[in-house]
Amino acid sequence: MMNKILIVLLIAILSNIVISQDSEDTIKSNFELPEIDIIGSQDMINRIPGSIFKIGSEKIKLINPLSSNEIFKKVTGVNVVDEEGLGLRLNIGIRGMDPDRSRTILVLEDGIPVSIAPYGEPEMYYTPPIDKMRGVEILKGSGSILFGPQTIGGVINYLTTNPPDKQVLNLVLKGGSKGIFLGKADYGTTYKNIGVHLSIFRKQGDNVGVLKYRISDINAKFKIALSQKSLLGFKFSGYDEKSNSTYVGLTQVMYDRGEYFPIIPENDNVSIRRYSVSMSHKYSFSNSATLTTTAYGYTTDRIWRRQDFSRTSINNPTHIWGDTSVIGGAIFMKNTTGIRDRRFVVAGIEPRLFMPYKLGRFKSELDAGARYHYETANEKRINGTQPYYESGALISEEIRTGNALSGFAQNKLFIRDNFIFTAGLRLESFFFDRTILRVSSRDTNISAKSSQFQIIPGIGISYILDTKYNLFAGIHRGYAPPRIKDAISITGDVTQLDAELSWNYELGMRANLKKGVNFEMTGYLLDFSNQVIPVSVSSGGSGSGLTNGGSTMHIGIETGFSFDIGMLLRSKYNVILSSNTTLGKSTYNSDRYIRQINGQDTVITNVKGNKLPYAPQFNLNVSMEISAPFGLGFITTGNYSGSQFTDELNTINPSNDGILGKISSRFIVDFTARYKFKNLNSSIYLSVKNIFDERYIASRRPQGIKVGLPRIITGGVDFSF
Repeated sequence: MMNKILIVLLIAILSNIVISQDSEDTIKSNFELPEIDIIGSQDMINRIPGSIFKIGSEKIKLINPLSSNEIFKKVTGVNVVDEEGLGLRLNIGIRGMDPDRSRTILVLEDGIPVSIAPYGEPEMYYTPPIDKMRGVEILKGSGSILFGPQTIGGVINYLTTNPPDKQVLNLVLKGGSKGIFLGKADYGTTYKNIGVHLSIFRKQGDNVGVLKYRISDINAKFKIALSQKSLLGFKFSGYDEKSNSTYVGLTQVMYDRGEYFPIIPENDNVSIRRYSVSMSHKYSFSNSATLTTTAYGYTTDRIWRRQDFSRTSINNPTHIWGDTSVIGGAIFMKNTTGIRDRRFVVAGIEPRLFMPYKLGRFKSELDAGARYHYETANEKRINGTQPYYESGALISEEIRTGNALSGFAQNKLFIRDNFIFTAGLRLESFFFDRTILRVSSRDTNISAKSSQFQIIPGIGISYILDTKYNLFAGIHRGYAPPRIKDAISITGDVTQLDAELSWNYELGMRANLKKGVNFEMTGYLLDFSNQVIPVSVSSGGSGSGLTNGGSTMHIGIETGFSFDIGMLLRSKYNVILSSNTTLGKSTYNSDRYIRQINGQDTVITNVKGNKLPYAPQFNLNVSMEISAPFGLGFITTGNYSGSQFTDELNTINPSNDGILGKISSRFIVDFTARYKFKNLNSSIYLSVKNIFDERYIASRRPQGIKVGLPRIITGGVDFSF
């Protein structure tokens, strides 16, 4: 099936190339790669009726992040939950959404989905490494309906490095505490009508918290100008990760007595191997009207071996951690293991038309397109009789398949040059089935099908006042399809799990008060008729699946401020002060009853009015960036994350096992210094993360307390030739 789909995609792209070739045109030697940006160039920002964030390669280099988590902590409305400290499994929530595996956010790389199965299983078990990125874009608001299927929290688009106009060779070496090492090589050039960029890196660490990891990544991009009207892009990437990632965290007793990382999960190992390929073609009908067609396909193999354990005493445990005298205060490791073997295949094709035109006397711009998307998952559960076994008895196996058709159109109507009305519509159809081949060690053949259809409208306005102020507002439908394995039960019953639906409202202002002084404020309201609540192990639940959570309300204000003192004083030194704050409240606003067993009694609690888990009311990021004309620059960043509950009941006192209980606020300070040797086209840098070695609870998910990373020091050098 996959081979047939890839052949169809290849034929579609080649058909566009043949149609668009023009032998009378002169081939371009300087051109942009045909790919999709969700925000676009700087002059397009004021046309967007929503809150945005964009960061480029120079700022990423200056921050010198260990992971993209450090970038997302600078974004208003975003809550980052560290799992292992290095962002290998991305857990972020936007505007009070549950951050579990970032399932409520659409994550793209160069405009193409990257989650293991964007419709049926959107969790981010693979996260694009920030080490190969030239930038990151984040879009919130009604403009997100141009992308799908997730239109709830927002859209994140990672931007990989494009082929340069001139030949460039770049080498990066970085090392530091905890055995951290990065070695990276980039080469790129453009010759006549062909451009190429190749990137390869190896990164690793030992005992970064409990984590030991080895990651290899290769990325290749090509651009070819077939004519003045016809451009072709091609991209290939491969990713290989081996790490001892674990779900097991500390008990509360272990944390209270000052332990950081006593659990060394030597038998817990994850192996992720991902290959992706994409082709994009852009045909220009005129100087402004274009048709961009993108075809993509990728496979993700994820094998995760996790040793079984118990929180009550067992016979002959392989290890015991914690305090056995306290109920729930210890972890007893069993002499067995569970192997989760999963393979995902994804493919799709999307033509996208951009066309300016006249609607009466009004200038208009149309963005429209359609997409066919295919995905399949093969999932196996294997039980090993020793914790280090790589194989064992096949317990369960199933295949999940989805086919999606979507269409979208968004029109910008320029009522005046400075007043833009935007209206859009997205249609999503998702057809899926689940086939159970084996369950509870018995062969079977259970199969069921279901489907979802949703209309997703959105409108917005943008008003530019005196070139200094940009007022914007928008309303759009938030939508996320249910996961296949939750919409169809293991017995083949269609569970009628509803799609996740909301109405999202946004009102804001961007202001360039003076040269070097920028300000943005956005108010938002997300009204969910049904928010799907995760109860999976990764979200700290006791089982697998999702439940209809009922209505929730998210309301808040985001503010961002940047003040370039050096520019205002016309100084040779750039001194930039910036801050980003989010003040919000996310609550259950309808009756929802939770059943608890308390000893011999059953207690039923209505959580209406309670706050949502992992949705802090206040987040703050402040930074000071200084750069001198002789090449020295540094940035100091402080990140404050407010206190947050970890369950629907808003439990304050921690449970002995560490899974429940309020997480206290924290303020973490990072520092990076860089010196550029301009004559040598090179630079050196030193970075200190968590300068004051603050000890804090980063998460109580998936199965106990995960402690934030201690102070980590890294240094490095990069050369350009």
